[in-house]
Amino acid sequence: MSCHEVLREKGHRLTPQRMLVIEVLHNADRHISAEELYEQLHRRYPYANISTVYRTLELLKQLNLVTETNFGEGYVRYHAAEKGHHHHLVCQSCGKIMDLDEVALYPLKEELLQKYGFDADLRHLAISGECKKCRAKKRSKAA
Repeated sequence: MSCHEVLREKGHRLTPQRMLVIEVLHNADRHISAEELYEQLHRRYPYANISTVYRTLELLKQLNLVTETNFGEGYVRYHAAEKGHHHHLVCQSCGKIMDLDEVALYPLKEELLQKYGFDADLRHLAISGECKKCRAKKRSKAA
């Protein structure tokens, strides 16, 4: 079911600004910040304001129509949930972002459930650490 259909079904208004936020979000070729989304929206609809973007994103998040991910940049980025969930490895040294296959998280999800009785929501994660290249640089400097 599309964002528009879910909003309509839940009784939310489909204002021009809200529809444009959804359109920009769906057309983004990568995860997008609220500010980047606002810049694109504002070019097409000059009367829009950033609070409309934040309110719409919050509503979409509550309805599980958008995922929110922190890549360690000091702000969060958004991704349309209907594009599928996926995970990322984020290098804290160089900033490189790599995709992580969901299968790698199955053992973690199962262990959390078995050991702690905790059913983790692992739909969209960013795991911070250090990439192979940056670790190799550190080792060569230490040698």
